[in-house]
Amino acid sequence: MPCSSITSTTTGTDNTTAKNNNNEKKNNDASSLLDFKLNESTFLASLMPKKEIGVNRFLDSNPNYDGRGALIAIFDSGVDPAVDGLQVTSDGKPKILDVIDCTGSGDIDTSKVVKADADGCISGASGASLVINTSWKNPSGEWHVGYKLVYELFTEDLTSRLKKERRIKWDEKNQEEIARAVKQLDDFDKQHIKVEDGKLKRVREDLQHRLDLLRKQSESYDDKGPAVDAVVWHDGEVWRAALDTQSLEDDPDCGLLANSVPLTNYRIERKFGVFSKLDACTFVANIYNNGNVLSVVTDCSPHATHVAGIAAAFHPTEPLLNGVAPGAQLISCKIGDSRLGSMETGTGLIRALIAAVEHKCDLINMSYGEPTLLPDYGRFVDLVNEAVNKHRLIFVSSAGNSGPALSTVGAPGGTSSSIIGVGAYVSPAMAAGAHCVVEAPSEGLEYTWSSRGPTADGDLGVCISAPGGAVAQVPKWTLQRRMLMNGTSMASPSACGGTALLISAMKAEGIPVSPYSVRKALENTSVPIGDLPEDKLTTGQGLMQVDKAFEYIQKCQNFPCVHYQINIQQTGKTSPSSRGIYLREPSACRQTTEWTVTVNPKFHDDASNFEEKIPFEECLELYSTEKTVVKTPDYLLLTHNGRSFNVVVDPSNLCDGLHYYEVYGIDCKAPWRGPIFRIPITITKAKAVTNQRQQVVFSNMLFQPGHIERRYIEVPHGASWVNVSIKTSGFDTPRKFYLDAVQLCPLERPLTWEKVVTFASSGIKSFSFKVISGQTLELVISQFWSSGIGSHETASVDFEVVFHGIKVNQEELILDGSDAPVRIDAETLLISEELAPLAILNKIRVPYRPIDSKIYALSADRDKLPSGKQILALILTYKVKLEDGAQVKPHIPLLNDRIYDTKFESQFYMISDSNKRVYSRGDAYPSSTNLPKGEYNLQLYLRHDNVQILEKMRHLVLFVERNLEEKDVIHLNFFSQPDGPLMGNGSFKSSLLIPGIKEGLYLGPPQKEKLPKNSQQGSVLVGAISYGKLIDQEKKDPEKHPASYQISYVVPPNKVDEDKGKGSSFSTKKTVSERIKEEVRDAKIKVLGTLKQESDEERSEWKELAASLKSEYPKYTPLLAKILEGLVSRSNVKDKIHHDEEVIDAANDVIDSIDKDELARFFALKNDPEDEDAENIRKKFESTRDQLAEALYQKGLALAEIESLKLADLTWCILSKDLDATEQTKDVDSEQSRDGGSHPDLFEENFLELKKWVDVKSSKYGILTVTRERRSKRLGTALKVLSDIIQNDAESAKKKFYELKLSLLDEIGWKHLATYERQWMLVRFPPTLPLF
Repeated sequence: MPCSSITSTTTGTDNTTAKNNNNEKKNNDASSLLDFKLNESTFLASLMPKKEIGVNRFLDSNPNYDGRGALIAIFDSGVDPAVDGLQVTSDGKPKILDVIDCTGSGDIDTSKVVKADADGCISGASGASLVINTSWKNPSGEWHVGYKLVYELFTEDLTSRLKKERRIKWDEKNQEEIARAVKQLDDFDKQHIKVEDGKLKRVREDLQHRLDLLRKQSESYDDKGPAVDAVVWHDGEVWRAALDTQSLEDDPDCGLLANSVPLTNYRIERKFGVFSKLDACTFVANIYNNGNVLSVVTDCSPHATHVAGIAAAFHPTEPLLNGVAPGAQLISCKIGDSRLGSMETGTGLIRALIAAVEHKCDLINMSYGEPTLLPDYGRFVDLVNEAVNKHRLIFVSSAGNSGPALSTVGAPGGTSSSIIGVGAYVSPAMAAGAHCVVEAPSEGLEYTWSSRGPTADGDLGVCISAPGGAVAQVPKWTLQRRMLMNGTSMASPSACGGTALLISAMKAEGIPVSPYSVRKALENTSVPIGDLPEDKLTTGQGLMQVDKAFEYIQKCQNFPCVHYQINIQQTGKTSPSSRGIYLREPSACRQTTEWTVTVNPKFHDDASNFEEKIPFEECLELYSTEKTVVKTPDYLLLTHNGRSFNVVVDPSNLCDGLHYYEVYGIDCKAPWRGPIFRIPITITKAKAVTNQRQQVVFSNMLFQPGHIERRYIEVPHGASWVNVSIKTSGFDTPRKFYLDAVQLCPLERPLTWEKVVTFASSGIKSFSFKVISGQTLELVISQFWSSGIGSHETASVDFEVVFHGIKVNQEELILDGSDAPVRIDAETLLISEELAPLAILNKIRVPYRPIDSKIYALSADRDKLPSGKQILALILTYKVKLEDGAQVKPHIPLLNDRIYDTKFESQFYMISDSNKRVYSRGDAYPSSTNLPKGEYNLQLYLRHDNVQILEKMRHLVLFVERNLEEKDVIHLNFFSQPDGPLMGNGSFKSSLLIPGIKEGLYLGPPQKEKLPKNSQQGSVLVGAISYGKLIDQEKKDPEKHPASYQISYVVPPNKVDEDKGKGSSFSTKKTVSERIKEEVRDAKIKVLGTLKQESDEERSEWKELAASLKSEYPKYTPLLAKILEGLVSRSNVKDKIHHDEEVIDAANDVIDSIDKDELARFFALKNDPEDEDAENIRKKFESTRDQLAEALYQKGLALAEIESLKLADLTWCILSKDLDATEQTKDVDSEQSRDGGSHPDLFEENFLELKKWVDVKSSKYGILTVTRERRSKRLGTALKVLSDIIQNDAESAKKKFYELKLSLLDEIGWKHLATYERQWMLVRFPPTLPLF
């Protein structure tokens, strides 16, 4: 996720920490930073800080080394190529060379190929008719078409703005129609004061329904956005694309396809488009896979454009607002997926790396990241290592915004050895200018929220620091030029831009560019921030200085380009290895430990054996920053194959708190080079809890803005949660504090707790959170950096910590589905606690295996690794059925919750219904989605270049997790006896636990009748269990308890149905001969039902068999119903009137075969449901009634269609003047009265007959009611009935219903509603599934 926040005031999410910076004072050049009394020019300069990192000094001396010749890849949310400052470089070259959506979120399937008709029109994928511009060259005449719902390309903020603006316009049109409907109803009431006639009543009902429908539509309005049609073609030289955006415009002549400017891949012509003036959103087109995929590239947040501006913006008329490297060029690699908000995906990350190598980029900036359970590990890290080592890419990334606690650096920036991780720094000038604070801090310091090291394996985490805030340009759709953002997301491009200056200078002076030498220069020339050794965990080696770094590079240009890889192993242990020494837990801090350090010089892959590797030899003097604690040998002779040495660490005499040391090597021949390698050693010595109350109090801690206090506590054995309280006093203006707690657990993400609390005046606040017993707990209290600024009062804080805990023999419980309870042994080791267990099951996970799997090679356009390996994809399809609507979430235990720390490349899922409507999409972090009742396809998309790995995953088990409704949540019972669940006694409620005395209790399984209905065998009910009682605990919800644990129940096999398999006495009354004849007859009918009728030959065969069976069983209703069904299902009918007449005849056969009087008599009687024979007779009669109703229904539809077709023919004849209108009318009238002088309404007679047997407004038969009302011109009533049918239909949406609704809206003349429904048609019934 992006490592930044957007702020417009000083009370945003950025904090700073007040640290002394005496080293900075000693630097004469840097001392000018303290002068933050601003004038206009210094104010503007503070908005885009560069002076802090020596950029001004460097460019004053080297004006042409402003980034020229350097190419930066921006791995982010997508850069807007239209904004000011990102058009050209300082030497007039194009600023942005390529814009790529690496995620696929903007991909449009354009595999459908069409040809233009004689009028130059084609049918778009959305169904719209599109006019082709006659000037467009297309030698093949083939046009690839696709479409996209435009909101899928926009950010949430832009979509929200557009929805508001479009709603205003829509409401105006709807209000016009409402006013018209009110007037029509009012006119009717004035004309008919007393309405008694049935026809007039129905007319008034129709008018009222129209008014009601318009009002209801206003309430249920949900704008899914218009569709944009895309057309792709090859002009003989390149692929081109054009968009029809007319649906976004108010003017019908704007946005038409023929008027759009065709685009080709951005890197070829560097052109972009804008959807409309209303949205002001820039887009770029890239075409892949021979025209079958169009990637429409938009940004998914302002983040990337802001980042790009910091790194390299060039403003010829506003030089103070230039980015750090105005001469550098960029490529934009969008890794934030618009379908997921702006979350990065594995697909996006890998494609971005491929693009960066393909474009021969010098640098990568990535202001994204997240916590990880394994540092320096994973598929992405492996490929980054290859890019850095083989292709000499310099990778700069944000360290994260999860500080100020230790070990909060995120992946990949703060945890990967090949990446330069950057922390966020704020200077006094930035505070006064960009943040507009009343009184700036006296010295520069690290933002409080900037993530801290070390990593879990002891590496420093933060490499260097750079300014972490700026006012930079943002995309045009935001409707503003610039915006303040702050975060390590802003520090990273500042450092990356500074590094681009170094690259520019190195290339100009012929110095070989290497990420190894550049990193060493940055680290060894940074200005330390703060006086204490442990400040390095916050700031890295300090604030980077571009000018000093270049001087270093110039001096070191003849030294070999080497990365010193550090591998550390504790003596006596074979694993795990580490990159630093991190003594955090109590046992490690009480004894002396010995460590074996291996230093391996790593050359670039293209290094020469004879010229570089063999001659490499360095005599290094080893230093320890504190020899009483860390002992090391004096010297080391290092060769290409590496060397090992031992380090002894003795922390036993250290006081409680944080301690940081380093072992580093200095080149004996060139000590001016500074440390060649560093080994960070971090020790957190925790305070033991010794009093009986298990309480620790930190009193009278004094806070100024940005001040941080850290405390380390050894969590007592047996503790599982802690109550903390913070008491403040002594200040005059409100104060905001950050409270953080962190514990580290092996192979897990850090256990963190954070609260932001504000005190308007002196007061006290209390909280509870979970802890792990026996491990070190870091507590951090920090005052928000701008809180209390301008006030000189010091806040006094008292902090109290009280540990609690109930220890059980098994924390996470699994009930195996048997009737036996689970025994739990509970005890408290600390203080007396009330044992008040609570357990619930509130979710169910149903396992699924794929019904289909497919492995295929992806397009080489963007899915071929730099190594030449082709990436493959595996698509797994799962069938999921929901008996009721529910909130569901896919759960893939093997893959979920890991993006960086996984060896799998990518995962993405999509849930769609039978209509191909997509309800949910996600990746490593699945989200819950509300799904209505029905059947769904869940497709899981996995990528890797190793086919064997994908083959192993063909049968991957996936769980679908469903939240139980409140009424279905199962509250489990506890018992004091093992037979309690069976006997129903011995219930356990609560007990007072005394330290050292165990107490036993039993957790009973859920009662079988309370299990969710249709629970499948093997499903798992999941919930939570807690044991202790909190002082302020009110609700009986264990999930609210800080020390709750997961509980699972495996659903056992269902109860055997004792009645299953019993024979029917009704069937045994028939003779064997009768039963054989019936089965033969039914088999013949079954065969008839399986015959296809697609070709003339197949239809002829079907007719022949139908006629044969009809002659053999002339009055057998099921056969006649099957013949009717076959006729109705026939498609591609040429003569519709003749076909409808056949349907009517077949329906009449069914109707005539049924004794309706007998049927009516039967349903007038009451039947005994326990009488098996009577029940079978009832089912038979119900089947006959359904066949009668279906025949009447189909007959009614056919009668109405014949009438409609003949009327259409008449209208066409009148309009074409082929026949006299009067004569035609007479012909129609004579045909309608062919049975006599009267005019019988066959449709109405048929409808009234159907009404006797079924509910004619139900979803099954309601269309006939709609048709009836439409015939009578009561369109409002017809639409009301249809809307009710759609709303009450529990099954998946039926396209025919919505098509009928559209035709009714068109007929009424409600254009705005018709347009709205057409947009929804593409949501409900897309022609194809979207691409992954």
